[in-house]
Amino acid sequence: MSMQPQITVSANERLIRRGAATLGCLLAAGWMLGAGAALDRARAQTTVETTTAAPQAVPGFWDPRHRPDRPDLSRLTVIRFLTETDYPPFNYTGPDGNPAGFNVDLARTLCEEIKVTCTIQMRRFETLVDALSSNRGDAIIASLAVTPELRKRIDFTDPYYRTPARFVSRRDAAMAEVRPEYLEGKKVGVIAGSAHEAYLKVFFTDAELHGYPNEETLRQALRQNEVDLIFGDAISLAFWINGTDSESCCAFSGGPFIESRYFGEGIGIAVKRGNDVLRQALNWALFRIWEKGRYTDLWLRYFSVSPF
Repeated sequence: MSMQPQITVSANERLIRRGAATLGCLLAAGWMLGAGAALDRARAQTTVETTTAAPQAVPGFWDPRHRPDRPDLSRLTVIRFLTETDYPPFNYTGPDGNPAGFNVDLARTLCEEIKVTCTIQMRRFETLVDALSSNRGDAIIASLAVTPELRKRIDFTDPYYRTPARFVSRRDAAMAEVRPEYLEGKKVGVIAGSAHEAYLKVFFTDAELHGYPNEETLRQALRQNEVDLIFGDAISLAFWINGTDSESCCAFSGGPFIESRYFGEGIGIAVKRGNDVLRQALNWALFRIWEKGRYTDLWLRYFSVSPF
């Protein structure tokens, strides 16, 4: 069985609910460090180095062989985006008090491509779906995971990002590739009860698994050599590796693991059920900004270390 099928979002309990890794510590973990010199470096080389081995290209989530037809955009005059209040670097309040973040900039870029007025309202995450259903907004762009349960209530665009799972090891023990047979007898840390743990129990049966209650204790175990590797959400791990908390101890080992049965379908923009006009317009605009390279520029602005 292939260990790296189609790219999908990784999942723990928070990811299943919100559609991204638990990133509450991103600012402390190094996001701000990527805003200056790292951004200039990333833009210059158009790749982001994730390990000491080789740089990785910015991921693309669209197939150039399946270009969507331009929809009728004449019925769209404004798109009222809803996003959440505090989920950096995806959503947060900027220094000027206005919405900011990857999702916010993406929404504005989509509106520029469609050539419509764009408004962005920040709300608590748990209120977003009800606000959309009650017509207080037209679309949710808030790192919302596509799940069968939500599909019963709202429609989604194609995924605009996905989050893989990855292994991290001490920098001096980084591996170019990770296979189940390579981890026989190795101590692997993982958050107990997570989808990542379930995945390891199925596919890495010869590894010695060690469960930890949260990301902080998991990463500390690796820093202190209690385990040989840890396995978890690649986005939060990428920020940790590049941040001050890791003390430059560690690096990714191997590539991304992307099994949808464990790590979800992806992250989409939500619209009201049956609003195909807006959904198709957003799908078309997403493809267009990716095709023009604008999505790549935006990705590099916020993610100085690639989770892929």
